[in-house]
Formats: sequence, structure tokens, C-alpha cells
Amino acid sequence: MKSLVCISSSVRAACQHASACFTLNRGLILCNSVGRCPNASKTIVVQPRVTGMRCIQTTRGAAVQLASAGPLHTPVPMPGKRLDEVTTYHTGTLLKPARAAPKISPYAPYSNPRSNAAARVNIQSLFDEDVVPELCSRLAGYPSNDRAEGLAILLGACVEVGLEAHSPPAFRLMNECVELLSSRDVGVAQLCLLGKVACALEGPQSCVVKEVLDCIDVAVEEGGVSPCDAATVYSLLTLIYEPDNLQQRLILSALHRRTQRLIHRLTASQVIDILQSLVKLQQRQAILLVLRLSHRASRVFKALSDDEIIKLLSALMTLGQHDNELLAAMEKYLPARLGECDPELNSTIMEYCLQMRCRSEPVFEAVAENFAFNGEKHTTLQIAKQIVAMGRLNYLPQCSSQMFKKLESILSTRFSEFQPRSLIDMLHACIHLERFPLNYIHKIFSPHFLQKIHAQKEPMDKNTLGQLTQLHLSTTLECKHYGGPKLPFFPYLKRFSSMDQAFETPMENLMYKQVKGPLIQLLGGKLFSTRTSAHIGYTIDVEICLDEDGFVLPLSEWEHISKRIALCLDGQNRFCSNTHNLLGKEATKRRHLRSIGYEVVQIPYFEFEKLRTSKEQVQYLQDKIFPTITKLSHQS
Repeated sequence: MKSLVCISSSVRAACQHASACFTLNRGLILCNSVGRCPNASKTIVVQPRVTGMRCIQTTRGAAVQLASAGPLHTPVPMPGKRLDEVTTYHTGTLLKPARAAPKISPYAPYSNPRSNAAARVNIQSLFDEDVVPELCSRLAGYPSNDRAEGLAILLGACVEVGLEAHSPPAFRLMNECVELLSSRDVGVAQLCLLGKVACALEGPQSCVVKEVLDCIDVAVEEGGVSPCDAATVYSLLTLIYEPDNLQQRLILSALHRRTQRLIHRLTASQVIDILQSLVKLQQRQAILLVLRLSHRASRVFKALSDDEIIKLLSALMTLGQHDNELLAAMEKYLPARLGECDPELNSTIMEYCLQMRCRSEPVFEAVAENFAFNGEKHTTLQIAKQIVAMGRLNYLPQCSSQMFKKLESILSTRFSEFQPRSLIDMLHACIHLERFPLNYIHKIFSPHFLQKIHAQKEPMDKNTLGQLTQLHLSTTLECKHYGGPKLPFFPYLKRFSSMDQAFETPMENLMYKQVKGPLIQLLGGKLFSTRTSAHIGYTIDVEICLDEDGFVLPLSEWEHISKRIALCLDGQNRFCSNTHNLLGKEATKRRHLRSIGYEVVQIPYFEFEKLRTSKEQVQYLQDKIFPTITKLSHQS
């Protein structure tokens, strides 16, 4: 970029050393002055350095001398040379190599190497009188992109020293930017640099920001946006986006469409950056784009670092989307690396799988083995996330004995470290796997622990009450030998049906309509009740009652009930999303219904949907229900 290299290097060095002279309240946005690197969208923190070229001195005259001097030399690295040993060419003449610059501490003010007296660099001298106009005049001779980068650096210096947008130097630079942007030939990366610095200096309503958006609007519509540019524009929009602004909404919509066409060219880091920007922009409605980004992430998954995987899964959880290809990539690449990874990665993976209802044997086994051998290194929250996910997705790993031994060991030594709600979540998840934490139930049911829950900021919610109630039911119905304290009556939940479906999934109306006709035909009438409540709080989809001889009773004679059949019409939402395994809450519900005397008959959607004719459906229901009725009749 010719002599602007010298100017940029000097400005950056002065900006860096100015921190020793000023207390700054506003963040500095420094951008790479020359680079065309693929990561141009990222903020580059420049380490202080001194080259063989002249730096801005502490007097205005020296700064003017730098700006008004003859054509400066362009540093050209020679093979085998370090950055501070470049050979400089000027008008075809080979000059002597510059002497290597002395090393300077990033925390010490710059001192002239030829003098023992230290002189603080005062970046404000850059803004004295006619220095900025002279620099702007020099920049005017460069190509638009280089000029934009130079102006961005100078505006960054204004931000660094805390100048207001209406101050003469900043005002002059902003006018220069507006003039430059009017030419409409500035690259997208440089537009974003100017937009970010102008936003930091004057806010989202800056005239420069508006001009930048106009230019970006044209570039996006005309398809002049590369994958790197797309990530950079998304990053800029996170700083200035206003949902009520029609132009910005249109730019974002066009950018979504353009990015979808660029998906196959995005790098792993660009996928992560764009997804994180979509989270900040609250773009949950951009479903197709998010799914394509997720699919692209599955293709480059091997190249992702642990931290990038955490960012990827966290963004997808916030945006609420899941791609089966991503799960396949996780199953392929994660098991080998989970043994040595950061525990936060394990807990994030399990949290993601739980939210998306993905039950993955290879991933869950690797997570369980990692916990069994390294569980003591995990935080209490990380432990809870892993156990809760396995319980709610109804997965018992092969190393379950070692895993629960480790959990019991951790609970015995770190019980007080767990937050009460987190502890209840974890112990409640254990009962889904038929692992009953009897050694700690008495602590949970103690008045002291219940008071701790009430003492928290929010009152005990319905979800917590339901978890305590199910723990109580498990100890009462499934652990007959338990003789410890019981749950007091006051927090006992009477019904498990709720809007959040935390304990049971409502029956699907469509599936009920499909089953209703064949069931009436089979029983010879509507000899059943729907959505009835068991006395322990669960909702039964279809209940059929028998007399003491095993005959089906009409509804009018239900006062003479001898046996009850609970027909579970299991729709897709009652299973893990990628398997035919019931969710943990559904498995627990069925065990508890059996414990109070119900005969449970399951009608899963994946079996019933295969039946094409009414005759097949009636025969299927007969094969499911009547063997149970016959069995009960013989038992009577």
C-alpha cells in the first residue's frame, strides 16, 4: 500500500503506547491497515512494535513532517528476512536494509533509542491543527480501499483518545469518509471496518454508518459479497441492527439469501461467526439458513476446536434447530476426543442432545466413560447437565455401575456445593433410569433442604414440586424397603399435566382420531374413557375397565371395576427424536401406573402408521388388548 504502511504503523504504535498516558473509557477499534487476510472481519489487536521507519513524535511539527515529507518508502520483505529487517525499494533504487528496531515492553512508554531520556508518546499530537488535514490529503492519492483503511485507523485513534464526534479532527475524518463512500467503489470488508469504527465514535445513527449501509445494500443485492464478507457484514449488523429499520431488515433478508448460496464455501470459523451473529440478531425465524449452516458445520466438524464446538452447539440450542447430519458427524468424530477434552464440552454436548431429544449411543457412552474416570474434575453444574440428559433421554450406559459409583462418591464429598434446584434435577433424572438415590432422598425431603429452596429468589415452581412428588412416588411405589422421611404434604403436586409437558406428553389428537374408530369397532361401542386422571396425578390416554370376570364394562357401570387397562397412544413426541426409545418421563409414568395396578398397553405411532386398512387396525388392536384381557380374566 506504498507509504500508507508507514503512516499506519506509526499510528498503531502511537495508539498502543497512548494507554500509558491516558485513562480511556471507550474501547479502541483497531483494524489491519493493509491486510487482505481471510479473517478481515475480526478485530486485530496489534502488538506494539517499532520498525526502522519513522514514528510519530511528541511534537506537532514532527507529526506534520511525517505527513508532509516526500514519498515514503514501501517495505518489501525479502526471502529469509524478518519483519524488522526488510529491504526497502524506492523508484527502482535498492536502499540499505533498515536497522533492526529495539524490543520495547508493551507496558513502557516509547523512548528514543538514541537518547537515555524517556519521552512519552502523546497521541493527541496527531490531532493538532493541520496534521489531520495533511494526512487526509496524503490519503486522497491512494485507491479507495487503502484510503478507507487509513481513515478507519485514524478514526480508531479518535476513539482511543476519547474524542467526540463533533471535535474538529473527528469531524474532518467523518466528512472524508462520507466523501469516499459516495464514490461507491469501496470493498465490503473496508466498508465494515469504517462502519464499526464510526459506530464506536458516533453510535448507530452516524452518517457514516448510514452511508456504509447504503453501500452494503448495493453490494449484497448485486452479489458482490464473498464468504468472508458475509461473516463481516453479519458482525457489523450485530452492532447497529434495529428491527424497526426497514432498510436494515431488507439488508439482513438479502444477506440471508446470499449466504445460503455461499454455504459450500464457508470455512469452519465463518460458520461459527455467522451462527453467533444470528443469535445476537435473534434470527430464530431464519430456519432454512440455520439448517444449512448446521449442515455445513457437519461437513467441517473435524476441523472445529473444542471451543468452537461449544459455540456451535450453544448457538443451535438458542436458535432451536437440529440437523441429523450434524449428529452423524458428532458420532463420528467426538467419541475419540471426549476422553481428554474440556468437561464443558461434555456438558454442552449433553445439553444439546437433551434439548434436541437426540439419543446417541456412541456419544453418550464416551461421555459416561469420561465422567466415570474424571468426574471429580467436573463442576457441579457440568455433572448435573450430563446426568440429567441421560435420565431424561432414558439412556443407561454400559459403564453405568462405574458412573453411578463416581456420582455417589462426588455427592458424598461435595453435596453442599450443588445448587438445590440443580441437585433435584439430577436426582430426579436418576429415577428415570431406575437408579434410586435413597442415600440422599432423606436430605432432599428434610425440612432444612425444603426451606433452602423456599429461601431462593423465586418461589418453588410447579416443575420442582412435580420432581419432588415423583421422587416421593418412586420411593413409595418402587422402593418398598425405604424407611426414611417422606415428602411433607404441602409441596405434593396433585396433577402432572402441565403446559411445559415436564412429566408427561399429552395425547396427540390426530392419533386418537385414527385409533378411535377401530377401537369402537373392536369393543362393540364406546366402552372406554379418554384423558382420565389416575389418583397419583398422571393422565391416562384411554382407560378400559373390566369386571371381576374379565368383561369390558360400559361407562355406566364403572362403580363395579375390578381391573383397569391404560391404553397409551404414543405419538412421536413421546420418543427420542432419532430412535424408538421412550423418553425417561414416559418410561417412569408407565412404571408408576403398573405399580398402582394398571395394565399398560402401548400403541406406538410407528407400528400403527404401518396399518393401511381398517381391518388391519382392528386386528392390531385386538392382538394388543385382548391378550391382556384374557390374561386378566384367567387371573380372576
